[in-house]
Amino acid sequence: MSGHSKFANIKHKKEKNDAAKGKVFTMIGREIAVAVKEGGPDPANNFKLAAVVAKAKAANMPNDTIERGIKKAAGDQNGASYEHNTYEGYGPSGVAIIVDTLTDNKNRTAAAVRAAFSKGSGNVGTPGCVSYMFDEKGQIIVDKEDCAMNADDLMMAALDAGAEDFKEEEDSYEIDTAPEDLEAVQKNLESQGVQMVQAEVSKIPQNYVALTNPEDIGNLNRILDLLDECDDVQNVYHNWDEEEG
Repeated sequence: MSGHSKFANIKHKKEKNDAAKGKVFTMIGREIAVAVKEGGPDPANNFKLAAVVAKAKAANMPNDTIERGIKKAAGDQNGASYEHNTYEGYGPSGVAIIVDTLTDNKNRTAAAVRAAFSKGSGNVGTPGCVSYMFDEKGQIIVDKEDCAMNADDLMMAALDAGAEDFKEEEDSYEIDTAPEDLEAVQKNLESQGVQMVQAEVSKIPQNYVALTNPEDIGNLNRILDLLDECDDVQNVYHNWDEEEG
């Protein structure tokens, strides 16, 4: 699940444990079903499906599980119908939070999201109340352990492919693109053998909020943990600067 961009590498590490992996596999299975229904079962002709398959492989989902998911979605036109919904709200001290969900039961999901905010002393707001504080960017994350290129070569390859920005974190590289350029940059880097942990359009905060009150920090973590436990939640974006809090 995505936090804000500076901590995508931490997210990747957390997802290596079994409990988190189970949730990730459930989320990816739903994304496969939606991608197949929208664009067909062939990743070569369905960029959205290809991106989900890449995410699945980065999460170490077995190939036969991926293939079964694609075949099931292609042959089960009467299966569960998932819909995307986005919720926006505030955590303690006005921290902005956006929650992307993919669900077959909108009422169940809405109740779970509202409960998470409430239990952490936050509140769900109206659509658009915080999204203006974020920019949409294509975001590619490359794990250093899986990358044969050095930082300079990868940066030049990314910028030559059309990327807007390149950052080196402790154990990963982050490549930002305009949303409409993500597919081209991803395909270009893949053709050069670059493996990616993530390649998707993400929401990047324009500014960050530091928390100093331990109660606020505890409440915000409560919101994020409860959202993380909900299988209907695909991504959570926030502007809490965890390094300062």
